[in-house]
Amino acid sequence: MGGADHLAMTRRRFHAPPAAFNLTDQTVTLAADEARHLRDVLRLKASDEVYVFDGVGREFRCTVIKITRNTAELRIEAEVEPAKPESQLQLNLCVALLKGEKFDLVVQKATELGVRRVTPLITRYADIHLRDQSDAAKRVARWQRIALEAAKQSGRAFVPEISMPVAFDALKPDSVGVMFSERDGESLETLPPSDTITALIGSEGGWSDEEIESARARDFHVITLGGRILRAETAAIAVTVLLQNLFGDLK
Repeated sequence: MGGADHLAMTRRRFHAPPAAFNLTDQTVTLAADEARHLRDVLRLKASDEVYVFDGVGREFRCTVIKITRNTAELRIEAEVEPAKPESQLQLNLCVALLKGEKFDLVVQKATELGVRRVTPLITRYADIHLRDQSDAAKRVARWQRIALEAAKQSGRAFVPEISMPVAFDALKPDSVGVMFSERDGESLETLPPSDTITALIGSEGGWSDEEIESARARDFHVITLGGRILRAETAAIAVTVLLQNLFGDLK
């Protein structure tokens, strides 16, 4: 924690999508919010050193060339190792839709803990119900921004994808699938080792009997943790830590 945290904090890190990099000219352009942050918040100037990551795993040490009203042009000096390496565990954290700040918290902490994807789930007892496709798109855009900020803060060069909400019955596991349930499950030790896991976390209301049976029919392992009842957002964070400890890089 200390070393990576310190390294992540000492780097002045910015994000630019892969399309913003011109590897022929060895330049990258920051747009909109990132450029304004560089200019107005950090008050950086030409020749200052910054780091830019592309959200898909690469990071570069750069020098500021020119700052305009809405853009900043940087020269790429060298590709560098990201401040925080990626876990070998490809974890898709699938969480029932939770109210406002609860889902925000899950996205933020799951990103810090190294998940590869967060999938919002439409379940029988989900805490919220989406009005329409536009409502879903606005929420996903918000969660993607939270994931980007969390990746930037934690030193990751990879930003988890936040998918559009998926109906529970339509979800299939990548490699190993696991449903965490307050009842009818086995212990975590029964889970087979894998570097690709789809984990299901229910809402405050938990899972219906039909959902548990449906998950089993799709080869999800049903797992029950300890004796205490956890809030949904606590369960999502705890599950991420446990799986990263067992199969990832939190040793």
